[in-house]
Amino acid sequence: MEFGRVNPEELAAVDFTLPPDPELTINTLKAAKSNQSLQVHVGCAKWGRKEWIGQIYPPKTKEANFLDEYVKHFDCIELNATFYNVYGPDTITKWKAKAESNPHFKFCPKFSQSISHIRRLKNAEDITTSYYEGIMAFGDKLGPLFLQLSDNYTPKSFPELKAYLEQLPKDVPVFVELRHKEWFAVPENRDKVFAMLRDLNIGAVITDATGRRDVVHMNLPTPHAFIRFVGNGLHPTDYARVDEWVERIKQWQQLGLQSVWFLMHQHEEEFSPKLADYVVEKLNEALGMQLKRPQFISSLFS
Repeated sequence: MEFGRVNPEELAAVDFTLPPDPELTINTLKAAKSNQSLQVHVGCAKWGRKEWIGQIYPPKTKEANFLDEYVKHFDCIELNATFYNVYGPDTITKWKAKAESNPHFKFCPKFSQSISHIRRLKNAEDITTSYYEGIMAFGDKLGPLFLQLSDNYTPKSFPELKAYLEQLPKDVPVFVELRHKEWFAVPENRDKVFAMLRDLNIGAVITDATGRRDVVHMNLPTPHAFIRFVGNGLHPTDYARVDEWVERIKQWQQLGLQSVWFLMHQHEEEFSPKLADYVVEKLNEALGMQLKRPQFISSLFS
């Protein structure tokens, strides 16, 4: 992922401190307070990483078997493949079958770029229908969906965004990722869009990227968190940032958080399993859970 990337020499100057919780988040979590246990999922963005051969994939693993191996180590995936193509039920069913060995595994499909970036949510009913027809084949393996808006999708398009979200099916959770700076720099824009998401029961993606601290907005319109964490090659700040996230998730749990999806990214994806393992280890310690940790083949990675 290149979004929010900075030069290594700039890292020392970045303030990675997580912002305080907005009033919206506090109110959302308190209103959702229940006795149900927190659901936690940790995963990566793609399974097709040759760099993971010899790390978490056995030597000589063929690309056709990457997903079979991936599901042994993680319980979810941010499915970027669906951003580039709209897949039909046949392909989705094959992917689902490969994940049956992990009863807790969930796919989190990204909306197609043909919907979000090309048609920009306008006149996209036909593609949206095809997208949903495909992903519904995941059945009980389907996690939340996420709609990423482009860097140039501005608050001027708020009416189109609202109209599109209003017509989406209500039975599958959806999260929206905002990127244009004016969504965050102008308080009126920020308050309006997150209030709209709250009213529609749609979540907000929080992307923790080094060079775009404004996108770490900490707004939870629903009692569910979808965190896209972008690391910097296992730099010491990666671990410190994870520690702070774990502490915030623990605080959110106490307020009423019902689920968290923590998706690991690195600019060089070879490092993602290692830091994802650290995330699971620290969440287990902080929350008293027993989430399964990735198993590394070589001691060089463990």
